[in-house]
Amino acid sequence: MYLRQVLTIAAKDLRAELRTKEALNASLAFSVVILTLFSFAFDPTSEDLAVFAGGLLWLVYSFAGALALNRSFARELQNDCLDALVSSPAPSSALFLGKALANYALLLTVELASLAIFAVFYDVRLSGKFWPLLLVIVLATWAMVVIGTLFSALTVNLHMRELMLPVLVYPFLIPALMSAMILTSDLLAGVSLTGDNLIWFRVLVAFDVVFTALAVVFIDVVLVG
Repeated sequence: MYLRQVLTIAAKDLRAELRTKEALNASLAFSVVILTLFSFAFDPTSEDLAVFAGGLLWLVYSFAGALALNRSFARELQNDCLDALVSSPAPSSALFLGKALANYALLLTVELASLAIFAVFYDVRLSGKFWPLLLVIVLATWAMVVIGTLFSALTVNLHMRELMLPVLVYPFLIPALMSAMILTSDLLAGVSLTGDNLIWFRVLVAFDVVFTALAVVFIDVVLVG
């Protein structure tokens, strides 16, 4: 029953996004523009590419994510839909997880498309690196989604929510983004997920577990008060 409620909310959000494609188009367009601009600023054949590649990718992902996550609860303001969702029999945690799953699917789509564009523009070969890199993207994206969806609910009634959401989200995401940047740069440089960088992988996993639990616990306070 609980899982069905989560999936129903996720499916509703995905259908709403696929009708308008507002967040998807904005996030993908932003990613393409930034990657294109930086491709002119840096030499794709430079040996220093591996040094800044992780930072560049996650800079693009984090800002594109803010564009998408801002719409998560804001689209429910019309016709008092948010009040109806909160008053429904579904618990607040199911509402949160459903929206988080929808945001997760949306962001992964944008990130994988951006990764393909990055590989073409910067002449990066992903063969042999794709699956470890995908694992890092999956874990770090969930970290962004959990924090972003929670603060999207917190700022939904603010007049300047588009500005407040990034201001609140990014400080919390510093450990996750640092881990993702370091791991991504290492993987693109040919370093496997062993040895010294394994600690960053553990930080990423721990971040996901801890903040998912905290978000599920506190979402009722955020939505209901």
